[in-house]
Amino acid sequence: MAQYRDYLPSQKSWIHDLARAEIHPEGDKMPELARGFDPQQLVEESTVEFLTELRVSFEESVKVFNGYSENGARFPEIKIYGVAQSAADFMLFRNQVKLVIANVAHGIIQFSFSNHSRTAMSFDGLDHAGSAQAPATKTQELTAQIGPFREIYWTFQNERVKPERVAKFYFAEFAGMTRDQRRSKSNNQALLDQIKTILQEKGLDF
Repeated sequence: MAQYRDYLPSQKSWIHDLARAEIHPEGDKMPELARGFDPQQLVEESTVEFLTELRVSFEESVKVFNGYSENGARFPEIKIYGVAQSAADFMLFRNQVKLVIANVAHGIIQFSFSNHSRTAMSFDGLDHAGSAQAPATKTQELTAQIGPFREIYWTFQNERVKPERVAKFYFAEFAGMTRDQRRSKSNNQALLDQIKTILQEKGLDF
């Protein structure tokens, strides 16, 4: 007996369009898949789908990550927001740093880190000194490609990428970049003070 996989409605919508065209051939024009295709529309649809999958992956990571923060008591939580007047763009925010994931041009999804504090921002091995007047910004882009059978796939530096792997990489980068350095320094100082006390009790200089 044949086994059928579960598909998202968008993944099988084309077959419904073909069937409806068979029933009403005198109606609307035949689906683009039967006659040709509109590459611009395919890319636009894929862009929204890829961004949606990215956001789902980011939201799952944010939920688990923030679960350890005890409502911000242990470390600042990461916030995720939609971008107004856009189909699927969104952003992460923590400690004055934003990561905006947006469709900035046809077939291009951009990851833009912006630092609105005066602390240095390190990403991909580069340091960027930020200021309130001129925030440091670092961007990278994914590009859509059309395959031989009209499939759309996304690439980074000409290599195919998957949304879950992309989300994992950028979430880890963002979490590390936005770690509260003041809190870390405070913890380090407390450890040094403890060591100093122990040495003094033993009559040793620190």
